Parts: sequence; structure tokens; C-alpha cells
Amino acid sequence: MLRHIVLFKFKDASTPEDVKAVEDAFRNLKNEIPEIKDFEWGKNNSPEGLNEGLTHAFFVSFTSEEDRAVYLPHPKHKAFIEVLKPHLEKAVVVDYWAEK
Repeated sequence: MLRHIVLFKFKDASTPEDVKAVEDAFRNLKNEIPEIKDFEWGKNNSPEGLNEGLTHAFFVSFTSEEDRAVYLPHPKHKAFIEVLKPHLEKAVVVDYWAEK
């Protein structure tokens, strides 16, 4: 599987309701973009203190680079980005092919 990891730090001015709207919009992409094969997310709870303010992790899986290529410019993904942008302080994205 091709893994697409997205980490967010939200702006201090964003309310819990704003953050929940972003969480809900991202989570809903799996229902709107069939190329997403798996999706999970969660909030940081590491005791190490190395998250540099990043609070949310989203893990999106694809079976091919072609599926990811459909996802990235997809209108529903672009609409999600518009929900996210006013609240985003920082993002980190890493993609990799899972190995076992």
C-alpha cells in the first residue's frame, strides 16, 4: 500500500469547533473519493514532547501512485483544503510504500 501521512498544527485562534470541522471534512473524504483504500486519524498523545506543535495525524492509503494522482487534484480534496486553510499553522506530509 502507498501510505500518505499528513500532520497538522492548527492556529491558536482556531476554536475546537473549527478543528472538529476540519477533522470531519478530512474523515469524509474516504466516502467521496473511491481511490482512498483506507483511512485513519488521531490526535497526538506522545509523552516524548517531540511533536513540534503538530497535534493531528491523518493516514490515507492507496493501492497505486495513480490512485494518489487522482486524489490530490480531486475536487473534493480541494474543497477540504479550503476548509482547512483558515486554520492551518503548519503541515507535514510524507508518502511511502509500506514494506514488511
